[in-house]
Amino acid sequence: MATLIAVNVGLPQDVPWKGRITHTGIWKRPATGPLMVRRLNIEGDGQGDLGGHGGPHRAVLVYQLDSYRHWQQHLGRDDFTHGQFGENFTVDGLPDDKVCIGDQYRIGTAVFEVTQPRVTCYRVGLRMNEPRMPALLVAHARPGFYLKVLAEGTVEAGDEIHKIASGPESMTVAEIDALLYKPDHPRRQLERALRIPALSPGWKTSMRSLLDGYDSTGRTTGNAGLSAAAGSAPPAWPGFRSLAVTGIVPESTSIFSLRLDAPDGHPLPPALPGQFITVRMRPDPLGPPVIRSYSLSGKPGEGYYRISVKQEPHGAGSGYLRQHVAVHDTLEVAAPRGTFVLGDTSAPLVLISAGVGATPLLAMLNSLAGKHDPRPVWWVHGARDGSEHPFAGETRTLLAQLPASHRHITYSRPRDDDRLGEDYQSAGRLSREVLADLALPPEADAYICGPVSFMDDMSKALVDGGTDPSRIHTEIFGSVSAITPGIVPTDAPAPHLPTAPPGPGTGPTVSFARSGLTVPWDPGYDTLLELAEACDVPVRWSCRSGVCHTCETALVSGQVDYSPDPIDAPADGNVLICCSRPPVDVILDL
Repeated sequence: MATLIAVNVGLPQDVPWKGRITHTGIWKRPATGPLMVRRLNIEGDGQGDLGGHGGPHRAVLVYQLDSYRHWQQHLGRDDFTHGQFGENFTVDGLPDDKVCIGDQYRIGTAVFEVTQPRVTCYRVGLRMNEPRMPALLVAHARPGFYLKVLAEGTVEAGDEIHKIASGPESMTVAEIDALLYKPDHPRRQLERALRIPALSPGWKTSMRSLLDGYDSTGRTTGNAGLSAAAGSAPPAWPGFRSLAVTGIVPESTSIFSLRLDAPDGHPLPPALPGQFITVRMRPDPLGPPVIRSYSLSGKPGEGYYRISVKQEPHGAGSGYLRQHVAVHDTLEVAAPRGTFVLGDTSAPLVLISAGVGATPLLAMLNSLAGKHDPRPVWWVHGARDGSEHPFAGETRTLLAQLPASHRHITYSRPRDDDRLGEDYQSAGRLSREVLADLALPPEADAYICGPVSFMDDMSKALVDGGTDPSRIHTEIFGSVSAITPGIVPTDAPAPHLPTAPPGPGTGPTVSFARSGLTVPWDPGYDTLLELAEACDVPVRWSCRSGVCHTCETALVSGQVDYSPDPIDAPADGNVLICCSRPPVDVILDL
């Protein structure tokens, strides 16, 4: 008979960590007497980061005394107390390789159901003073698991744990944990997991993504259950190659397009509609290169690439291309990349953009028109006026090739010669009210590109109109939005050279392409992630130990060394910056 040894609770607190403050409920302490367990947590308990912890499917975390003994021996420690691993229930029995997802237990007067393994989060490493802990929990198949509260009631240390139902498919906690995080993802096992009603929604989404990650040959690259980048094909070539500029065309007052071809005349590898390329420019032969990424705007599969660039007032990249690049010049170009691509569905499509944000959507429209796609397609675009409206004629031609196309253009400040009803359909900014008046179908897949505030407004308007958030896809031209779970927000400066020790070093250069920053590596940093943080480059992470793939980033050029090795390798052409260092010059899509 399994036994509840301790009931551990604790409210979130602010904890100093690496010069920052993290808000966390990882510190739990044993409570005495009976405690009420409710749908979301135990009396006196709370979670600091409800995005990664808590909620009805993660109300109670369980960890076992046997795993305590394992880690005491493995880590050579004897200082553990109940709640050491952030768990609510310390139990004797219920091992991860025996307990199954969907199993139900009665403890005291409450009833529980097993829903998923523990989330791989850096905070267990913080609590244990062992940064490798998230990876070790997975590698040693001892994650612990979450419970959903089926019936509220009281529990108390010493209560017996009675199993009252077995989960369908008999998939153990350790088995399903390995299915997501470790390299082997058998299709049959994924299908089994998806047949378990009790499996939490987040894990079901990951299992479906892993299934969708299989290509026609049954091959996968990377871990599609953890990273959207894993489903993409590997880059068509490593690093950079020279492409010839064979055409330059003005698209509006501030936007111009460059056509790029292979110098030998061979067709370039096709890109997916919506992808981008990275261009390395050398305005000063003695200075660091200027590295910029530009969306492809031409028809995919035509054998050449077209990029469309907005001339920014003080833009180093756009200024160089506009003023110093001519037909017959060559540019150093990395292969097409990006996950903001047209999905393979039969749903109606809504393409929403502002200004130069039309570029990746134009590639999608080119692809749709080339196939005479029968689906309803809405092209919705906002510009200042006719002189700043790029691709106006091209989009009209493409939309005319689609049997069910719709077009709505807004001009915020139309000129006297801009024709209402012909050049544009409404005056003013493209707003939530405009979208609401269009009565867009809520079942449509939506692709949005433009300034961040614009994309946020458009996304909210679509959700308010009934569109499921999972159908809304956005593309950010600049730095990605940061994911730093639990970190108390502060005003972050623009990316810069490190100002604190160890500072810039003398090693290989690390270029953050989206941030426009190049920094010499210093071995005083443990990882590329730490260097990026020292430069205030926006980053995304969670486990910081090579498990969760939140930090997975496109490696535009170069190579990295890992320490420790990731539990599962990233997709070809990507790296995990939380556990890697650069032995040579690298360019990261950050």
